[in-house]
Amino acid sequence: MTNALSRLLETRDWLMADGATGTNLFNMGLESGDAPEFWNVDHPDRIKKLYQFAVDAGSDIFLTNSFGGNASRLKLHGAESRARELSRVSAELGREVADAAGRPVVVAGSVGPTGEIFAPMGPLTHETAVEIFHEQAEGLKEGGADVLWLETISAPEEYKAAAEAFALADMPWCGTMSFDTAGRTMMGVTSAQMVDMVEKLPNPPIAFGANCGVGASDLLRTVLGFAAQGTERPIIAKGNAGIPKYHEGHIHYDGTPELMAEYAVLARDAGATIIGGCCGTMPEHLSAMHEALSTRPRGPRPTLEQITETLGAFSSANDGTGEAAAAPARRGRRRRG
Repeated sequence: MTNALSRLLETRDWLMADGATGTNLFNMGLESGDAPEFWNVDHPDRIKKLYQFAVDAGSDIFLTNSFGGNASRLKLHGAESRARELSRVSAELGREVADAAGRPVVVAGSVGPTGEIFAPMGPLTHETAVEIFHEQAEGLKEGGADVLWLETISAPEEYKAAAEAFALADMPWCGTMSFDTAGRTMMGVTSAQMVDMVEKLPNPPIAFGANCGVGASDLLRTVLGFAAQGTERPIIAKGNAGIPKYHEGHIHYDGTPELMAEYAVLARDAGATIIGGCCGTMPEHLSAMHEALSTRPRGPRPTLEQITETLGAFSSANDGTGEAAAAPARRGRRRRG
C-alpha cells in the first residue's frame, strides 16, 4: 500500500499516536451525555484545537472526533441521519490541521462500536453492521482521512463486519480491541485469538492492537501476548493514563506524565510499533511520552514483573489464556513521579 501510514511505517521503528478525545473535550466544556460529534459542526475551533494538541506534542497520528459517529450510536441523540456528515466534517477538520503541520501527520478516521449486541443474542445482524460501518467509512473518506481506525471493539463479529465495510470503502485501516475483562475482551477474545482472527481476515488491517481497558499494566501484558504469537504486523498500544478515580463528581485518571513516559518505552520494548494513550491522556502526557521514546534507547522485552514494578499491579491474575501467569506483587517503587 502507498497510504500515508504505510509510508511512515517504512521509515520509522516507532510512531506516536494521540491521547484522549473525551477527557480533553470535557475540559473544553463538553457535558456528560452530549454527543461529541456534534462539536465538529457546532464548535469546529475546539475540535481543531484537540487535534493540534496531539500535533504539538509530537504525535505522528491523531484520531478524528468520530468515535460515536455511526448511525447506531447517533440514534441515541436523534441524529442517525447525520452519521456520514458528522464523520466527514471530523476528517475535514483533521485534514486542515495535518496539512499545516509541516511534517507528515496521519489523519485516522475513528470508528467505534455500534453499541449493539450481535444476533442471535442481540438484534444486530452482520449485514446491518457492515452497512453502518460502510456509511461512516465513506464519510471519513470524503473528509480526507488517510486511514480508518477501528477502536474499543469487544466482539469478533463486529471487528469482522468493520473490516468488510472498510473494504467496500476501499480504505486502509487499523483496528484495536479493548481487553478489559480479566485479560480478555468483554466478549471473551484473548490476545492470541485476536492475532489469529486478524491474520485470517480477507482485508486485514495495516496494524492491530489494544486500546483503553483497565490500565497501562494490563494493556502491556496484552501487547506481550500479541508479540508472543510471532506476528510481523505492527502492533498498536493505546493505554489509559493510569486508573480512573471518581472525585467531586468527575472521573480523573491518576497517571502522571512521568508514568506515561515509562509506559510508552515499555510498550515499545514489549513489541508495539504505534504507541499512544487513551482515556485520561492529556497533551502533557503525550509530550513526556514523545520525549522518552525519542531519547531513551530500545531495551529488552520487559518481564511481567518489570511492568508491574513500574506501572502498578495487573487487575487479574493472568492474561485470560488459562496459563498460570500470576501477577507479581506490587512493589513500593512502581510509580515514578
